[in-house]
Amino acid sequence: CPRCSCPAPQFSWRNKKRPPALRPPRTLALADKVANRREQLTEATCITEMSVMMACWKQNDFNDTPCAEEIRTFYDCVAKAEKEHKNQNDDTLSSRGNLPSSKVNKLLKRFPQITRYV
Repeated sequence: CPRCSCPAPQFSWRNKKRPPALRPPRTLALADKVANRREQLTEATCITEMSVMMACWKQNDFNDTPCAEEIRTFYDCVAKAEKEHKNQNDDTLSSRGNLPSSKVNKLLKRFPQITRYV
């Protein structure tokens, strides 16, 4: 200090050590593709219809004719579930907000990362 005899304040790090410089081991760029992961299985559909149909079969010694109504109901439910599954748009996010790995790979292929400069 100019006014007193104390030494000038030094702005040094604790224990005279600087914090480590954070250097990434690789360049910070996205990879060109991601690992293929199985998408989460959705919940099973038509379980109640199937259990009613199987209970009817068990009561009638696995004879189809008395259980025709239950069988038709089950097949109608399966057809409806398949139709809903086909109508889902593949480009939209899932309910959890994730894209499937195949869609991510398509996007990464469209926009590749430039890792080398000419």
